[in-house]
Amino acid sequence: MQAGADEHVSIGQTAQTQFDKAAEAMELDDETRTLLSTPFREVRVEVPIRKDDGTLSVYTGYRVQFNGARGPFKGGIRYATDVDMDEVCGLAALMTWKTALVDIPFGGGKGGVNVDVHHLNIYEIERLTRKFISRISRLLGPYRDIPAPDMYTNAQTMAWIFDEISGRQGYSLAAVTGKPIALGGSEGREAATGRGVVYVFEELARLEGWDPSAMTAAVQGFGNVGTFAATFLTDIGVRVKAISDITGGYYNEKGIDIQAALAHRAEAGDLGGFPGGDLITNAELLELDVDVLVPAAMGGVVNRDNSDRVKARILLEAANAPLTSIGQCHLEERGVYIIPDILANAGGVTVSYFEWVQNIQQFSWDEERVNGELKKIMNLSSQKVHAAAKEKNVTLRTAAFTIAIERVAEAERLRGV
Repeated sequence: MQAGADEHVSIGQTAQTQFDKAAEAMELDDETRTLLSTPFREVRVEVPIRKDDGTLSVYTGYRVQFNGARGPFKGGIRYATDVDMDEVCGLAALMTWKTALVDIPFGGGKGGVNVDVHHLNIYEIERLTRKFISRISRLLGPYRDIPAPDMYTNAQTMAWIFDEISGRQGYSLAAVTGKPIALGGSEGREAATGRGVVYVFEELARLEGWDPSAMTAAVQGFGNVGTFAATFLTDIGVRVKAISDITGGYYNEKGIDIQAALAHRAEAGDLGGFPGGDLITNAELLELDVDVLVPAAMGGVVNRDNSDRVKARILLEAANAPLTSIGQCHLEERGVYIIPDILANAGGVTVSYFEWVQNIQQFSWDEERVNGELKKIMNLSSQKVHAAAKEKNVTLRTAAFTIAIERVAEAERLRGV
């Protein structure tokens, strides 16, 4: 799942390139370009923890608040060894455009700690989380900045964050989303990103006249997003021929039994040894002859090294920035239909918004209502992006960025920068 030959093209650079392309297409003035491409606040903190063996380890944590013109900053916290300021800033920028595109009242933020959590036990991860939040807590709050889960963080991590913030600010359910249900989490939040991916695909399929039941797909990444995306694609009739995780890819021409794969992973801990498909590499999965390729893991997996070998005619971006700029150009030149991440994977932050609303109102929604409201927003956003792309004769990505940029720029103008 590595980025390949142009992996030096960071997520931050990719996000800026995408912004610049849309700004050029909409003839955005230089002052507004500078305003909207400059992060509001970047924070770097030391995160020391005493490990169970008595040794002290010091990690580096980051929080970027990119733009808050339309509402509180919103964005996940990730724990990974490639977390740095550039990556966090790029992801915060993408979240700014994502929340604006689906028209929910948030800005964009992102955070993380540069750490390999596989080398920590759960008690050490809790201490790491609490220490990190203690260092940035003055920036956080229901109307300031609202974290959520991301890579190698989950509902339990959010519970620790909720407790840490509440100890400083008073009981603060709405200060973090993606929490366990017992602590004010929302029904449907765990599946929201993957479900939203498929809602977007299904709506664009309707608009383009595709028949999902006649289509095949490969899903790279069998984590939270990839698991639910594969499940819901199967539900609408798409034949998912391949899935993958860190152990490799698994291919079955007749279609992977997703429920069997889930059962195997629950027992074994990963897909290693899954009997329901032939073992292939992650690189080979990206190059399979399928209708739809769904990168649902890391950024930059389709790049200048492999983009010419991608055979799928539709690329559905379930991960953040899975294409490098060079990879995107190669695919666009070949006419590949790219469904951009700021639209495709916006389901997670949309249901985080629903969780925030429920927490503020102290009134819970059932899952049927959550999924119904999610579908309305994803369908409407898909329709607007599709119409803008047709009207302006641009790609879906440029159309999506144009809509988002216009909304943020209007908010900045009205607030009187």
